[in-house]
Amino acid sequence: MSAAPLRIALLGYRGNPYSGGQGIYLKYLSAALTEAGHSVTVIGGPPYPDLNPGIELVKLPSLDLFNHPDHVRALTREHLRSRADTFEWWSMLTGGFAEPYTFGLRLLPWLKEHGHRFDIVHDNQSLCSALLTLQRRGMPLLTTIHHPITWDRDIALAHAPDFTSRVFIRRWHSFLRMQTRVARKLQHVVTVSESSRTDIAEAFSLNADDIHVVHNGIDAEQFHPRPDIERKPLQLISTASADQPLKGTTHLVRALAILRDTHPDIRLTIVGKPKAGGPTELLIKELNLQDTISFRSGLTTEEICELYAQSSVAVVPSEYEGFGLPAGEAMACGVAVVSTDGGALPEVVGDAAIVVPVGNPAALANGINELLTNDERRAALALVGRERILKLFNWQTAAHDMVTLYRKVIAS
Repeated sequence: MSAAPLRIALLGYRGNPYSGGQGIYLKYLSAALTEAGHSVTVIGGPPYPDLNPGIELVKLPSLDLFNHPDHVRALTREHLRSRADTFEWWSMLTGGFAEPYTFGLRLLPWLKEHGHRFDIVHDNQSLCSALLTLQRRGMPLLTTIHHPITWDRDIALAHAPDFTSRVFIRRWHSFLRMQTRVARKLQHVVTVSESSRTDIAEAFSLNADDIHVVHNGIDAEQFHPRPDIERKPLQLISTASADQPLKGTTHLVRALAILRDTHPDIRLTIVGKPKAGGPTELLIKELNLQDTISFRSGLTTEEICELYAQSSVAVVPSEYEGFGLPAGEAMACGVAVVSTDGGALPEVVGDAAIVVPVGNPAALANGINELLTNDERRAALALVGRERILKLFNWQTAAHDMVTLYRKVIAS
């Protein structure tokens, strides 16, 4: 099998560099593949990923309705000439999420003109209908599915307060019909954990043996301990990339209300931005925790590392994670972790964290309290946590394993 450098097209229908795992995946995988000597072009929609210098970014602009001040007026006469723009606008107005599908509509004509430049196309969970067209054309294609979004939908439905909310949740996740259909017909699928492999096989009726696993990495050079920064004894940190039940933030808020009775000076910084008037903001007000919880968003990696260095405990309250990058980043920074057992989190943290059941504020509070009151246990977990990341989860290994998989796909 040839060991020549590969020309890789890495797809991402959205790649927010400040929140969510997709932008992080695009940034670090493209960098590691480039450092290994391969040529990488990232083809993406807004918000665009933050890529290392020298990596080509091809922008496929969408209406970017999430950042538009008025969804109704986002469509102009010029946009009406575009099937993708019109569909995206109409879907948003009716409560749907069309970005994965419309990304594919914009991708096909671009690849029709430029596809000869690449040896392989690697899709990052758009699972758009266009992938099947590329596959029929004989283009070597690999798709990463981080986890089945059916979990997001089902957890959101379980937390929905009423029938109307459930209707909107089902409408929003209507793109899953397309993703399910596409996933079942793809010839080459990779995921980021053994847990996700099992869940993807079940959700999409696939054979688990046909799904490859390449673990995510953690940039342990950027995410590293900062002994020059003094830790605050009662400072906690958590990450919530989205204000949705899947991330379990409301469980953490309730745990904090429990802990405040015995630790009145406890403080929590959440890296993320809650939805105005959303469930997290309302619960914080209901429990009178406004002075206890603060939110930070749009941070650089250096600023996030400084927050980790100031914190004594990192908490991952998610009900489900396909991998759990925030847990890995906290461990790399030398912070003791309390994590739920949601999805792949036990696979990532191993015995280097306190693991509690999902959806259980009292269990979260007990785990946090154990670390706040036991300096030796906290220090020990911080040490073995970083060692675990260095040993098992790095982007150089991920890139090597991915290239091996690319060559198998191309050969087939």
